[in-house]
Amino acid sequence: MPEPVETTSPDGVDYGWVMQTTFVATILVGAPVVVLLSTAAPLPTWADRVEFAIRVGAPVWLVTSIVVFAYAKRTQT
Repeated sequence: MPEPVETTSPDGVDYGWVMQTTFVATILVGAPVVVLLSTAAPLPTWADRVEFAIRVGAPVWLVTSIVVFAYAKRTQT
């Protein structure tokens, strides 16, 4: 069995875990939120749909990242 090339032992918050968890949680939470909110908005063109997804998705991503980081910070050993 070959030896690992690199290993890490992060001090404090593991930012890799935070980024991966934020990505997955944003997809799981953000996609349904965008779909639900888009049913009430008139989106006649693709440009309108993309702009709407960005306007709604960006705050969802920001809130999700802050919550995940706060969780990681609180539960670090």
